[in-house]
Amino acid sequence: MLKTAFENLRSRSPLIHNITNYVTVNDCANMVLACGASPIMADDAAEVEEITAICGGLNINIGTLNSRTVTSMLLAGKKANQLGHPVVLDPVGAGASHLRTDTAFRLLREVQFTVIRGNISEIKTLASGAGTTKGVDADVADKVTEENLDSAVAFAKAFAARTGAVIAITGAIDIVADAQKAYCIRNGNPMMSSITGTGCQLSALTAAFVTANPGQPLEAAAAAVCAMGLAGEIAHQRLTPQDGNATYRNYIIDAIYNMTPEQLEKGANYEVR
Repeated sequence: MLKTAFENLRSRSPLIHNITNYVTVNDCANMVLACGASPIMADDAAEVEEITAICGGLNINIGTLNSRTVTSMLLAGKKANQLGHPVVLDPVGAGASHLRTDTAFRLLREVQFTVIRGNISEIKTLASGAGTTKGVDADVADKVTEENLDSAVAFAKAFAARTGAVIAITGAIDIVADAQKAYCIRNGNPMMSSITGTGCQLSALTAAFVTANPGQPLEAAAAAVCAMGLAGEIAHQRLTPQDGNATYRNYIIDAIYNMTPEQLEKGANYEVR
């Protein structure tokens, strides 16, 4: 399943429109290129509908939100829906400010998302209308662990049923779920949290995977999450004592670039619940 999803991505090379945050825009573009797709970064309201129309999929990330781009996100999202293109939402920092939270709620009301990907705090904020975030990292109290995995899976499935989207909750244990089925994924390395933007890169990568695998958003999103986690493992093995988080970031992108579908299939560590 994962192998086929990655083969489709490499062979179909979809064009992905990213309205993402300016902290990580370059890394997101390089991640999309590394996986075999092509990125376009456009966030002006005067052109987002045209750009969305020529692309296969759309990635919306609210990480450095401003009033100008809220309009752009809504225009692009509605155009993608109209064209039947997949749309990924990354609700970065939802719960941290009224602007972020209100914008995330408005996007959920007005745009149909294919995948919603965030940490547990962000997703709980969207689901409940309440929550706190520590920067863009999951609250310790909200961390998904082996002990609370069953309840976290049930929560993800319920939110997927409510939104009609695949819900991808990323952390030490990742959960990728639709209303009936959840992938619990244990790939990755703790050092990934020392890099700004691994989540943003994953959302861009997810958009590429779901665009290349129409009709299979759950499997495609799970493949993306497994690939990113596996890349974090491979990259970490390359580090020397002199290397730090900047080198690690580049090695993760390199690992995606060099990853084969067979390597993903073999290295993915997940169970289905």
